Amino acid sequence: MASRLRGPRFPSTAGGPPNDARALASRRAVAATPSCRLFRIQAGATGAARFGAYPAARRPGRTRGARGTLMPQANSPLRVVIVGAGFGGLAAARSLARANVDVTLIDQRNHHLFQPLLYQVATAGLSPADIAAPIRSILRRQKNARVLLDTVVGVDTVARRVILASRRTIGFDRLIVATGARHSYFGRDEWEAHAPGIKSIDDATTVRRKVLLALERAETETDPLRRQALLTFVIVGGGPTGVEMAGAVAELARRSVSQDFRSITPHCSRVLLVEGGPRLLASFPEALSKKARTAIEALGVTVHTGARVTAITDSYIDVGDLRVPAHTVVWAAGVRASPAAAWLGVEPDVAGRVIVGPDLSVPGHVGIYVVGDTASFTDPSGRTLPGIAPVAKQQGRHVGRQIALGRTSPFRYRDFGNLATIGRHRAVIDFGWLRMSGIPAWFVWTTAHIFFLAGFRNRLLVGANWLWNYLTFERGARLITGGDAHLHGEKR
Repeated sequence: MASRLRGPRFPSTAGGPPNDARALASRRAVAATPSCRLFRIQAGATGAARFGAYPAARRPGRTRGARGTLMPQANSPLRVVIVGAGFGGLAAARSLARANVDVTLIDQRNHHLFQPLLYQVATAGLSPADIAAPIRSILRRQKNARVLLDTVVGVDTVARRVILASRRTIGFDRLIVATGARHSYFGRDEWEAHAPGIKSIDDATTVRRKVLLALERAETETDPLRRQALLTFVIVGGGPTGVEMAGAVAELARRSVSQDFRSITPHCSRVLLVEGGPRLLASFPEALSKKARTAIEALGVTVHTGARVTAITDSYIDVGDLRVPAHTVVWAAGVRASPAAAWLGVEPDVAGRVIVGPDLSVPGHVGIYVVGDTASFTDPSGRTLPGIAPVAKQQGRHVGRQIALGRTSPFRYRDFGNLATIGRHRAVIDFGWLRMSGIPAWFVWTTAHIFFLAGFRNRLLVGANWLWNYLTFERGARLITGGDAHLHGEKR
């Protein structure tokens, strides 16, 4: 076997062995090297390369079918493809750990992100690595799971294949779509360039760069009007993300950095929170919404409710009839689902989500499920479940268990309550049977978020950072990185 391998030809060197001897040594080394496990490449009906999820050594019970495809036999493991490694996708993968299935988890990023704490990355309270963990590291002990870094661009529901941006395809017996959501600008997509949201680490570091550069430029700005615009920060959206972001920006701009700058005092900065509805935190009881508003206004945030944004540019934002000069606007007002409905060829709801049945399957598509922010699920009471992490995790586990057990059952959501923090030692919590605010609620919020982080390292780092920030008001992640990460590179 070794004599048939064609090794590289090496140039002769003084004192070294001749070419033939070196080539023979190289061939022997290659022959003695243990072989790697290779993914199976298949030729499809169109002649394009097909990407098999598992090596042949781990595909018992499959026979070669027409045109090079693999055909399942009885008792062979089901091929389960999960698109998205967010809360729903990861919960589904973990719930299949002991099942007789082959799991392929596809994500366009190599990390799982704890999105509820993204706003702290955007306000320099935490570093990106503190709230993210590599997907491969999370699933490394799960022997029936593989992770693929790629972007899904479509689904062939007839041939039961997932189409990837790399022009490869992956066959499936069961498909779980958990692709999450992005920002929705309600038909004004041009606002995205001026008012970024925070749904990914890239989004959070972009917002952090805008906030910190505004402070740096304000330090040396001599025009009072321009300086005031630089020190005005507007958050659009009064839900949990908007409230938490406004409180964190207020603490950053009015307290944390004022000790390090010479011309910026705690009263120089202005933070506005704009909500189109009648009150903040509309999903909370009205009494807690009022407490949240009182707490956030105590931080120096100006709240505008019942106000609609009509224009956003690099230099100002129009809120109703009011024009506010501002260079930093953060969007937290709405989300839109991924294009999963178009992939599956089904009619979406008004938010672009896939309408699913009681068992979270897609009507008309056997073995295809949608969970999390991408799914539009209505419970028996007629309520459409919100796009929050607990919903996604419970739905992912439910679908995984259905596949593992080989039977279907209706999904029932267990609502454990809502939590939102409002800066330093302020929070509101609604457990239904118990409602809390103030320091006790903040302690519960802190404990819960540390507990649900992925990995002991992240829990330890986040806890230590929060303790240090609480004692000193310092933000250790105040780094301006990415893009034109310097003062004169940003547009003025």
